[in-house]
Amino acid sequence: MEPRLVFWPAVAMALLTFLVWLRMYASRVGEMRRLRIHPQAVATSAMAAAGFQDTRAADNFRNLFELPVLFYAALGIAFAIGAVDALLLALAWLFVALRVAHSSIHLGYNRVMHRFIAYAAGGFVLWALWALLAWRLLA
Repeated sequence: MEPRLVFWPAVAMALLTFLVWLRMYASRVGEMRRLRIHPQAVATSAMAAAGFQDTRAADNFRNLFELPVLFYAALGIAFAIGAVDALLLALAWLFVALRVAHSSIHLGYNRVMHRFIAYAAGGFVLWALWALLAWRLLA
């Protein structure tokens, strides 16, 4: 198996992050224009939370820098130790798919329990990925 294949799930996650960033930018600028919010009125995250009516995109963007940081690290380690195989790639792509589902729910209809299920499932997949890496480091 080609070890560099492990970086395609990272590219997919970066693309998701970029798309959410674009959505956040569009929604923030649109809301600022519509509600005539002065940029200085949302200078801090606390002020932004109080000033904006819809913070879903910003919340989701911030969330894409929590668990995914461990995901990116795991992929780099997997490549470095030669642990890239079909199982590892399947876990990586499953994590990406669950993050896409989480973001879609968060930015869409935003049902908290549905979003939580996608988030928790992604977390379990990530921990399985790390457990697989730890096992391979021990072997």
